[in-house]
Amino acid sequence: MARAGVTVERLAEAAAELADEVGLANVTVSEVARRFGVKDASLYSHIRNAHELRVRVAVLALAELADRGAAALAGRAGKDALVAFANVYRDYAKEHPGRYAATQVELDPETAKASAARRHSDMTRAILRGYALAEPDQTDAVRLLGSVFHGFVSLEQAGGFRHHPRGADESWSRVLDTLDVALRSWPTGADDADASRTP
Repeated sequence: MARAGVTVERLAEAAAELADEVGLANVTVSEVARRFGVKDASLYSHIRNAHELRVRVAVLALAELADRGAAALAGRAGKDALVAFANVYRDYAKEHPGRYAATQVELDPETAKASAARRHSDMTRAILRGYALAEPDQTDAVRLLGSVFHGFVSLEQAGGFRHHPRGADESWSRVLDTLDVALRSWPTGADDADASRTP
């Protein structure tokens, strides 16, 4: 029987705290059990294994990040919205490195559908509507923004910018300026051109 007070929600929170402290890859059932003062076996009525713990951290982190993103976007549009949204991701990664890493965990379709993942996509598309991008350009732009945000944040977390006099904040600002310009001058008609060359 599981010890009173141990719930799936509390396990996810404890695993998230552990991930921020020691890295997502080091989140184990044994360490979470130790934090609750119970044996590993006590947790298996709530979770199957360490992978499930990490998935629950991912779900928790996606929800936290979506809430922050929604708050940051309220009343903003265009570049102002783009910058606010991007800063939410970067700031969250700095504050919660393990949780941020969990947002990259691949979720099974059912878990993904029930999570806040769709909210992230919807918010990104809301920003892009301010740039008058329609499909398929909008999907391409969603992927561009996700790649740039995650790429920069991941390199920064790994210490990739520490050995250059140019500050990461200055580069981040220029990256966002460049994204704004790219979105405002997005090339269109590429798919039509490709289609016209198809025999």
